[in-house]
Amino acid sequence: MSACGVERGQRLADYDREDCLIYGIGNVGRQDDGLGWALIDWLEETGRCARAEVARCYQLQLEDADRISHKRRVLFVDATRVADVDDIRIEAVAPRMDPSFTSHAVSVPTIVATCECCFGRAPEVQLLTIKGYAWALKIGLTADAARNLGKAKTLFQGERQ
Repeated sequence: MSACGVERGQRLADYDREDCLIYGIGNVGRQDDGLGWALIDWLEETGRCARAEVARCYQLQLEDADRISHKRRVLFVDATRVADVDDIRIEAVAPRMDPSFTSHAVSVPTIVATCECCFGRAPEVQLLTIKGYAWALKIGLTADAARNLGKAKTLFQGERQ
């Protein structure tokens, strides 16, 4: 799913509730890896989704399955290097165990699957990925990543809050 078709559960306004979480993944000290946090910064600066829990993390951990188990809906926001993402992509996440649970980079589908397995339920989960280009030890987004962040903001700016 690209930014063009925003469907149910993919509107930012759907996350403006106490039982929702918007979770930015990344590292502002590694250039475009800070895109997830940058979107969280924008939410806080503009007061959007003020009722939702917002959080930042460097990387997901299995303990995040417990965190999302208490939520009705979760939006993960992360930078990506994936070639088939031109700028941004928002998509539903299905639970799926993969080998990432044994590494330092646990995937969103594995967190959802772990939640379902351990707690007998999982929230509705969406993943917003924003295309990044540079990952060096440096603070600040590249111009191309900042443009893509702008597209992610535009995706939500037309909505009523």
